[in-house]
Amino acid sequence: MPVTVVVGGQFGSEGKGKVAHFLARARRAHYAVRVGGANSGHTVVGRGGEPIIFRHLPTACLLPEVISVITAGNYLHIPIVLQEIAKADITPSRLAIDPHAWVVLNEDRQSEQKEGLQRSIGSTESGTGAALTRRLSRLTTGTFAKDVPEFRPYIRDTADLLYKGLNGCERVVVEGTQGFGLSLLHSGSYPHCTSRDTTAASFISESGLSPMDVDEIVLVVRTFPIRVSGNSGSLPNETDWSAIAAESGNPPTLIEHTSATNRVRRVARFSADVVRRAIMHNRPTCIALNHLDYVDARCRLEQKLTHRALSFVKNIEAEIGTTISLLGFGPDALVWHGVEQRKAGTNG
Repeated sequence: MPVTVVVGGQFGSEGKGKVAHFLARARRAHYAVRVGGANSGHTVVGRGGEPIIFRHLPTACLLPEVISVITAGNYLHIPIVLQEIAKADITPSRLAIDPHAWVVLNEDRQSEQKEGLQRSIGSTESGTGAALTRRLSRLTTGTFAKDVPEFRPYIRDTADLLYKGLNGCERVVVEGTQGFGLSLLHSGSYPHCTSRDTTAASFISESGLSPMDVDEIVLVVRTFPIRVSGNSGSLPNETDWSAIAAESGNPPTLIEHTSATNRVRRVARFSADVVRRAIMHNRPTCIALNHLDYVDARCRLEQKLTHRALSFVKNIEAEIGTTISLLGFGPDALVWHGVEQRKAGTNG
């Protein structure tokens, strides 16, 4: 069945939103699924060249032929959903919200803030984890998407919608969130992790799909992995932004902030260990490598691999034991590489 799953191979912010948008367009997807909650933001470059951050809608919502899908496994912050619907100028015909998606309440956000999770484990304190806990407890009736008046024009049985689409051989792109190194179950990062599993298998489950539906798993990694600032857990080979800027020829102002909380990101040199484990748990059919402009700023300017960046790619392929099929040179630049490049008929 034609389902593509996009998953992060490090600690989040690998550029999954950009890759999911690229693949939705390249594969002519009819549906784009976003899983998770508002505790992570995905960035995509809009038609006018401006970066746009989505915390609930899939980045492919900007493609006019794509129907965006929010499934029962999601945890929704009502104001953010409504803001993004307005931002994307999306109509009820192009958005389906499952009636059983769970709503994050103000008390969930307040609970995480009271517990000081940002200080203790680097949490975004979005309330997603507290909402999940409340849902698992089954001690309250809870609030579902179907109970929110503003969501009613968009409410549909998303499992039925996707099932019918798959039976018609229509492509579905599932945009996973965060990264393998933050998995509650498999990363080994506990307690400095997120509140759920972050593997392709989990994303498929949250989407209401079957593993038998999947024919493509894309693992996204970045040249210099990041974690949020503060006490957010282990980050092997940690460095700083000034060192990366100086080595790559980027401006000294090079620095990243988290898309959900606008905090400065910690950054490190590439480490193969977490990526090898991500490969083992996800069995990807394709690997995308972003931020090659952090290796050599000329990659972004020239929109192609330089000799220095090519050497970096080859070293990573040797370390992780597999080839890389997609290369990212900047916020909106992705090209096929190697065998996939020849299949696509590109010369990038």
